[in-house]
Amino acid sequence: MLNNIGLPGLLLIAVVVLVLFGRGKISSLMGEVGKGITAFKKGVNDGTKELEDDAALAAKDVSPETDKDKA
Repeated sequence: MLNNIGLPGLLLIAVVVLVLFGRGKISSLMGEVGKGITAFKKGVNDGTKELEDDAALAAKDVSPETDKDKA
């Protein structure tokens, strides 16, 4: 069904959405979407960094005791 929309159909849908919601409402909505995407990316990066830090803390020295004393 969506394969037959084409450019004129997309333009008609865009005009109808613009008329229904108004330019200001769409602009603020897109701003909120952008803030949400930014917050999501920051959360993913923070989570990844936290996991890497936990993995670094969990890593332990597995060398034999006699080798540790030599260093």
